[in-house]
Amino acid sequence: MPFWIIIIIIISIVLKIFSPKIKGSAGEFKVNTRLSFLGNEYIILNDILIKSSNGYTSQIDELVLSEYGIFVIETKNYKGWIFGNEKSENWTQVIYKEKHTFRNPIKQNWSHIYTLKNVLSDFPFIRYFPIVVFSGSATLKNIESSIPVIYASKLNSTIRNYCVEKYISSADLIRIQAKLESAKITEKTARKEHVKNIKQNVFEKKEKMKNLICPRCNGELKLRDGRNGKFYGCSNYPKCKFTMPY
Repeated sequence: MPFWIIIIIIISIVLKIFSPKIKGSAGEFKVNTRLSFLGNEYIILNDILIKSSNGYTSQIDELVLSEYGIFVIETKNYKGWIFGNEKSENWTQVIYKEKHTFRNPIKQNWSHIYTLKNVLSDFPFIRYFPIVVFSGSATLKNIESSIPVIYASKLNSTIRNYCVEKYISSADLIRIQAKLESAKITEKTARKEHVKNIKQNVFEKKEKMKNLICPRCNGELKLRDGRNGKFYGCSNYPKCKFTMPY
């Protein structure tokens, strides 16, 4: 086999392995660049891995600290059409006739806020504002959400719209930043373990759903009739409101 063909094969393999990471980093860089124009009253932290007292870790794309509250930003660098509902487990990406699913970014963001509340338990007065940002060329279609799911171009204006009443003093804001900085995990092994745990949790959730077991409470998933057709719902409803498409 000619040497140049071997080189092309190697490059293709490398791109396939690292492409998602490169795309994610590019999307976060685009968002960080926009956030830098917010002004001096905002403190921007990006790519933070923190661990709560109960052992859970969260890797947060961007945090914007302000006297108005903390903006928790989940960034997605996608293309194609995006469909999603804030209550669904997964959202759908459609590129031509191909469909791909990915974890609901709103639920991802709420898990980040849960960890933040744990780490910042000394500051119960903080208001948290979750925002999901699509920084790629994706087109948002039929997104049903009570929290902002926006394009990157709308990020700064969306943040400023929430900045009406101040809840945090300037002194507490400095303490909050220091608390988050001290809670950051920087070891590469910890980051690898975080990714490994996510993959394991996703695998276990899929296995439970495949066997009609609720991944939230381990109840039985039963076939039900709804306004939009059949679906699977947890037998422990209304205590557990997990649903799965038929």
